[in-house]
Parts: sequence; structure tokens; C-alpha cells
Amino acid sequence: MKRRFDGPGSNNLPATTNPALGLIARWSTSAATGFALTAGTLLLGGCGILFQNHEKRADATLQPTAGSSASGSLTFIERADGVQVSYNLSGMPPNSEHALQIHERGDCIVSNSSDGGPVFSPAADRSRSSKVEGDLATIRADANGSATGFIVAPDLSLDGVRSVLARAVLLHRDTSDSYSLSPRGAGPALACGVIRQ
Repeated sequence: MKRRFDGPGSNNLPATTNPALGLIARWSTSAATGFALTAGTLLLGGCGILFQNHEKRADATLQPTAGSSASGSLTFIERADGVQVSYNLSGMPPNSEHALQIHERGDCIVSNSSDGGPVFSPAADRSRSSKVEGDLATIRADANGSATGFIVAPDLSLDGVRSVLARAVLLHRDTSDSYSLSPRGAGPALACGVIRQ
């Protein structure tokens, strides 16, 4: 009697003298289907990783300068509205205010406010009404000499001409006037760090 064979997945396998051949045909079809499903899942998962929104990020660790105990860390994350600068600082005098500034040079060999070079200002045309981009904010220390928070700097980036990468960020003893035409800092630096990816 002849039996009809409808393909490897069919229960109507051709009659053979070796029953193991029928099992191998069924197993290879199941394995091929499983492999195809696994490969498809991995491929789609890989596309998801490929098209994820990878944020640009950099960090700076502030070390105290001579005679200071101020230190801390800063994280720079590029967003659609600018660079978000998150800070966690300590060792400042209690209830004091300090300028947090990015300077042109990218080293922390600082003994006074001018050693880091001028405050970072990539804007070509400066007027009295425009803020110096590198003058991030005035940081207020709490009763314990600590400060935690974030700032959004709309005119900075982590690449291109407005990039803050490889520049020094200084925490100064005093506050500053961020609208000054030639800002060079706000007193001696209490802490300094270089912005790195």
C-alpha cells in the first residue's frame, strides 16, 4: 500500500525500513523552525538596541585646590534643550555661595582664578545682555557645606564648537557676574576637575 507524503512536518511519512529516518525528518523540521524563530527574535532585538536613543554623557571629578576641602562630582548629559549639569559638592563653607564655571583650558594646575584661562565663551558676538556660556551658576552650600542639584545650560554641548569636553570646571570662592564682558573667574578656585567622556 502506498502512503502519501506531504513534506517533512507531515504525519504521513513514507514507509521505510528504518523508523529512525522518520524521527530525524520530524526533528530537523522542528529544529529549523526553532532556529528561525530564535534568529528572528535576536535580529529584532538587535535593531531595537541599534535604534535606541544613546545619550551623550561626560563627567568631572572636582578635587580640592591647596588649602581647600571642597570636592565633588559633576555629570554632563546632552539633552534636546541643552546640557544638563548635575552636581554633588561638599567641603564648602556652610551657607556660602560660589561660582561654578567652565574655563577654556583643560587642566587643573590652578592657584588663582586666572590659571584656568578665561571662562568658556564660544559665542562669537558678545553683548552686555548675553550670558557667558561657561558661567554655569551660583551654587549655594547648605549648613553642612554641601550642595546637590542640576542646571540646564542651553548654549553648551558635548561636541562641536560649543563642546565642554576636555575643559576645566572650577568651583570658585566667590560668586560672579555672568553678564560681564570679560569674566575671568570669581576669586580663587576651591576645587577643579576636567570634563571627560
